[in-house]
Amino acid sequence: MDDVKQFLRVSRVYIEKILRPSYVTAYMMTWLKEDVIEQIKHKEQEGPTVASALFIDKLLELQDEGWYQAFLDALRASGYTGLYDALNRRDFRDIECLEEDRKHLSIIYSTVKSNIKPGELVPFFTKCFLHGEVEAIKQETRQRGDIAGAEKLIDCLLRSDKKQWPKIFTIALEEKNFTPVLEVWSQNKDSECKMETESSCEEEGEQSTFTMFQYSEEVDSQNHCLSAAPEVDYENNIVKAPKLACYFHQSTVELKLRNYQDELAQPAYQGKNTIICAPTGSGKTIVALSICDHHLKSMPAGQKGKVVFLATQVPVCEQQKDVFCKYFEGSDYSVVGFCGESSEKHPVGMVLNISDIIILTPQILVNCLKEGSVPSLSIFTLMIFDECHNTIGSHPYNVLMFHYLDMKLGSTGEKCPQIVGLTASVGTGKAKNEDEATQYVYKLCASLDIEVISTVKKNTEEMEKIVYKPEKLIRELTPRKTDSFTNVMSEIMAETEKMARDMFPQLDSLSNIQNRSFGTQKYEQWIIDTQRKCCILQMENKIEERRICHALFTYTEHLRIYNDSIMINDDVRTKDALDYLKNFLENVKNGSYNQIEQQVTKVFEAKLPILEDISSNNLNPKLDDVEFILMEAYHENPQTRTLLFVKTRALVSALKNWIEETPTLMFLKPDILIGRRKTHENIGMSLPSQKGALESFKSNSESKLLIATSVADEGIDIPACNLVILYEYVGNVTKMIQVRGRGRAKDSKCILVTCKHDEAEKERINLLHEKLMTTAVENVQNLNKQDLQNMIMKIQRREKNERDLKKNIKGPKLTDENKRLLCWKCKQFACNTDDIRVIEKSHHTVIDSTFKERYFTKPHKKPLGFSDYKKKFKIFCNNPQCKEDWGISGTYHNFQDIPLIKIDKFVVESKNGKQEYFNKWNKVNFRMKDFAPEEISESFSATTE
Repeated sequence: MDDVKQFLRVSRVYIEKILRPSYVTAYMMTWLKEDVIEQIKHKEQEGPTVASALFIDKLLELQDEGWYQAFLDALRASGYTGLYDALNRRDFRDIECLEEDRKHLSIIYSTVKSNIKPGELVPFFTKCFLHGEVEAIKQETRQRGDIAGAEKLIDCLLRSDKKQWPKIFTIALEEKNFTPVLEVWSQNKDSECKMETESSCEEEGEQSTFTMFQYSEEVDSQNHCLSAAPEVDYENNIVKAPKLACYFHQSTVELKLRNYQDELAQPAYQGKNTIICAPTGSGKTIVALSICDHHLKSMPAGQKGKVVFLATQVPVCEQQKDVFCKYFEGSDYSVVGFCGESSEKHPVGMVLNISDIIILTPQILVNCLKEGSVPSLSIFTLMIFDECHNTIGSHPYNVLMFHYLDMKLGSTGEKCPQIVGLTASVGTGKAKNEDEATQYVYKLCASLDIEVISTVKKNTEEMEKIVYKPEKLIRELTPRKTDSFTNVMSEIMAETEKMARDMFPQLDSLSNIQNRSFGTQKYEQWIIDTQRKCCILQMENKIEERRICHALFTYTEHLRIYNDSIMINDDVRTKDALDYLKNFLENVKNGSYNQIEQQVTKVFEAKLPILEDISSNNLNPKLDDVEFILMEAYHENPQTRTLLFVKTRALVSALKNWIEETPTLMFLKPDILIGRRKTHENIGMSLPSQKGALESFKSNSESKLLIATSVADEGIDIPACNLVILYEYVGNVTKMIQVRGRGRAKDSKCILVTCKHDEAEKERINLLHEKLMTTAVENVQNLNKQDLQNMIMKIQRREKNERDLKKNIKGPKLTDENKRLLCWKCKQFACNTDDIRVIEKSHHTVIDSTFKERYFTKPHKKPLGFSDYKKKFKIFCNNPQCKEDWGISGTYHNFQDIPLIKIDKFVVESKNGKQEYFNKWNKVNFRMKDFAPEEISESFSATTE
């Protein structure tokens, strides 16, 4: 029994890449309980790989004799004959030989799905596909079209255990004349030979450059972290760490640095803690690869290196993971990468301990240190910080360096890893002169424990031939001379404020923010502050308190939307602002539509005909200017690729609509790139969607313009971009340099378009700060080694003392008093604090079974999860006049409908009637117990709207 289970543990990596448990579980009902089978089927919604992992876990729990043979019989009966033979013979060579074909198919994924008819190919695969797979492909094609059906077909091929499928695929493509696919599919066999031939043609002494890779989207997003087979030492019963499977459109050539790149890497080769400061597009990732390679190969005899590469943005982390995987593929070094949600599905700490090169987002490593799965940063010998200028304040980079500096300055005797930082700009902070800028750079060096700032000095001429610095232009425009929309909306807002003031005369005393203007960020801050003060408003008459609190929330929410509409109108079309308003009011009417909402809406609708008339002829000079810039650029160079940066997601949507509806710009076929984080009702982009948008923009597809928020301003490789437009998009000098560097093609331009004089001046000051930063870096470089070390040590000791002092300052005193949570909007009772339980140190549920009577649910728009929790519903206050968002509900382990609440949606009321508001759980002043399964006595199911 133990031998069988050990073999299954070793073999599971093959099984998980092939099996869809739903096709097999029907044959295992004698061995697996019904609720377990349902759990596995439910898990398959997250992907077949994770469902297979759960299925194998459940098999390994079985104790009765015969379960393993039953499993093999189930595989054979369901059609997994290849997997059955491999397990039965304990020989996976036929499965392993498919790996190269799987990789190649993943590489040409986009070409295949766009150029085949799945209905014509399916009949060829009746002996390769299971019956359920054939039906799934047909159904997907009928319901969603050929591309969706093709994606399903490719997915089935990638998970097929039949060794003949590559040959059958070739025959099918030939017989059906799918020539574009056949051409790229047939290249697989001679690509290595071609690469060697091209490499041998280089002239002696010529410096070859590392090829940057473009990734293709994995078909199964759950299968990209630990997807290759582990190396098994049967004699010693050891399973070595698996390597990542990484798929690329191109092969790599031998890594040779240019002279300027080698100059940048020299201090790090010598083992020095180094900041590598070089322009965007200069190949800092290639330099990091070389440093990593040199570091691992230079370890003393008997010692083994371990490198962690950290990137702040998930798309950048994915990009760098792919590059590292490809470079070290076939080497003696194992590479693994975790970013975003992938870290929640694997034992990250364990994998880190047995891997040689790890690519991570920094928060994952912070979490591992916090929970103890990574005992110390001393397990690493080299840490590489991409975009290292972020090592400030409470950024995860700085949190990691706090751990490092505690080791360095403490008495543990642990060896600190070498530090290498990569950046295009170290920044200047709020410096107003050279001395302050130099002090800022000293502080950054102290935070990263830096010995050398490495910049190009000897080989500047070579670098300038390779790295193009875009021309920076500032187009400061004159705003609309008269803006009737803003005037009318200001009247509506003034009238709405008057209604609120009539309801509660002390309205203006709630907030300290005064002299606010309509259509400004300051007005938005006033609304936020007023709502927070309103939620802890206390009156003797509690019924009146709830009525006034709810009414003020209604008024201020309308004011928030009105304020937003003025800002949207300022940046794009009046039509977009009016559509934004109409959409909001339509949603209001579809809700409870109480008396106050009707009163406020009536004021707006009285002015609606005037606003409609204004929207038909209220041109925005900024849009006219952007249209002129784009038309001129594409007239001069039809192959232009444009990145258009904006500050908000609302602007992304509005500008995309404008371009698509403008006849002269429709040909640009704009795509978008926004962050993954949910904001309000905007769910954000998934990682595959982000990668798809980038891949489309990088390739010669129809999309010639990418509209992006700040997610694209650091690290992402977009080599073809030659026009960057900053649409009211201004930050500090670091952001300016990073964003400008997105334009990497020759003769690139970076243009700021603004109607705000202050923003234009801020950008001009940024240009001056860039010169100030260069001088500050030179000042640090010119300081002798000992003086620099003394300066850095002084800063480090001072800041460690400050951190230690803060640790000794006790937080809020926690009370055992049982307090009440009230909805912050309507003051309806929600639960008692004694009934709140903490899940996995950071999530909070309520175990009172009557809590479900106080909220209703709606299906979650993005029902993903974290760790062992699966989101299913959003929960809302069941007061018909309120319906405030309280949090989510979902499954946790085997428990259904477990709610998780957000503390910033509640007011905490003590027994003496005092009310307090906390915007974060770590700020509350009452004790909470940890979640205990035995306390859950019944389902939490609530009513669904």
